[in-house]
Amino acid sequence: MNMKTLLLGAAASVAIAPAAFGAAHEGERGRDGEVKVIYWQAPSIMTPYLSGGTKDLEAASLVLEPMGRYDETGALVPYLATEIPTVENGGVAEDLKSITWKLKEGLVWSDGTPVTSADLKFTAEYCMHPEGGCAQASKFDGVESIDIVDDLTVTVHFTDAKPNPYGPFMGAQSPIIQAAQFKDCLGAKAPECTEANFNPIGTGPFRVTDFRPNDVIQMEANPNYRDPSKPAFATLTLKGGGDANAAGRAVMETGEYDYAWNMQLAPDVLAKMAEGGKGQAISAFGTLVERIEMNLTDPSPDLPEGERSTVAHPHPILSDFKVRKALSMAIDRPLLVEVGYGQAGRATCNLVPAPELYASDNTECLTQDLEGAKALLEEAGWTDTNGDGIRDKDGEKLSLLYQTSTNAVRQDFQALIKDWWNQIGVEVELRNLDASVFFGGDPGSPDTFQKFYADVEMYANNFDGTDPQAYLSAYRCGNEPKPSSQWQGENINRFCNEEYDALLDELSRTGELDKRGDIAKQLNNIITRDTMTIVPLVDRGRVSAASNTLGGVILNTWDSELWNAADWYRVKE
Repeated sequence: MNMKTLLLGAAASVAIAPAAFGAAHEGERGRDGEVKVIYWQAPSIMTPYLSGGTKDLEAASLVLEPMGRYDETGALVPYLATEIPTVENGGVAEDLKSITWKLKEGLVWSDGTPVTSADLKFTAEYCMHPEGGCAQASKFDGVESIDIVDDLTVTVHFTDAKPNPYGPFMGAQSPIIQAAQFKDCLGAKAPECTEANFNPIGTGPFRVTDFRPNDVIQMEANPNYRDPSKPAFATLTLKGGGDANAAGRAVMETGEYDYAWNMQLAPDVLAKMAEGGKGQAISAFGTLVERIEMNLTDPSPDLPEGERSTVAHPHPILSDFKVRKALSMAIDRPLLVEVGYGQAGRATCNLVPAPELYASDNTECLTQDLEGAKALLEEAGWTDTNGDGIRDKDGEKLSLLYQTSTNAVRQDFQALIKDWWNQIGVEVELRNLDASVFFGGDPGSPDTFQKFYADVEMYANNFDGTDPQAYLSAYRCGNEPKPSSQWQGENINRFCNEEYDALLDELSRTGELDKRGDIAKQLNNIITRDTMTIVPLVDRGRVSAASNTLGGVILNTWDSELWNAADWYRVKE
């Protein structure tokens, strides 16, 4: 197998609006004063290892860095590493059972101490600890051991051949953490290390000076950053909270902020904001899919805490495939796109919509079929016995709690989907939760998307890079959030399927690109079409807003959106 083919075979993101601003220029670090970023989903922690929320991962990426990143085309580029290891350069073993990473010489943490191979080994031990819950555990899937070769070199050994060995230490989801800072934070102690989790010592362009969870993060330029001319900004303010509308206006209309993330707004609203003349919306398609997750376990509050939404208790309604399929059939996806995203959205039946190599040709769900959905519920034994419009079976009503984060587009989607489900005889209660809480990952909160104390929930996420193996591995048996993992874990539905796991194992052994694509499509189809565990809705273009005076911005759908903040600068008017 040619590893270069694997690296270069994936498609790049497609920009549907300008996604880069200005040409780079150099000078003294901190020369351009303050840059202000607004995330209407406020970060609640500064480590991707204890949160699956994109807003936490991206905030952390300003401080914590991986060995390599994915650039705006999806290509792998070195950051802390001297180069990306491949078979050709000797970094990946011929038998594909190990990968060797080498740190650049002279790297130091923001506290001035050296970055060494011990930090890489520790990072893996931290996430792989058997008594802890790591939100990025799938990144270390198949890792057998980490050997320190010398102070700057580690070799990651896999239990089996790994055609795509770029899980550990690659991309914003798998950065390096400092062993000295986190040494007492292993396993169950990880969530308790507030100082480390809020103020991590990193190698990135900025370091935290003040962290207020679910509110604001103040940062300053890292004085030990490896390029003395970067970052151009002396300070960075990352404000959280509010809503997408206020965030967009703060950049494009008032100019109060320089960059706003995740403009999940209707197309006409974005166009109106752009008339303010202070900034513009930027967009590119990647792998971001708005979808409905079906809870396969019972979230009933009648169960003891610690048993709700666990595999010990199957869902009394949604364990039936026919019910899940009927719910999907009732949805008019093209209308959702029209209402919520316009040109920045595409109706989809796939969890993995891109790159093309991995995207299934499944289109069955794109046509709404209300009558077919009703018939399927009848087959499943759900009938309206008392004429109140709500189906029931064995004395139980077909009633669902449908939750998502607070956002105008998502609430529009909830209203439409509730109406369609009402039309087929399903009673629906809607709940929307503050995004900072919903995506926060706090093991003590009942309202996180990981705990899933609802019947269905809606959100979007994506995977970094262009290969979906780690993303699809999230749904492996045993990877569900549970009390013993501090409710961390990526298998949100509590899905377990032997055929699916066997295909994951086959994917991990397969190097030929076309075969990898075929297996990934089968996995996608199992989790979506064949089981309706995940009900995809919209392939969302990533839409953000950037000030006309902010230079160096390159929108990246394959990594953290803040991936190149070190290169940002102020455009002189």
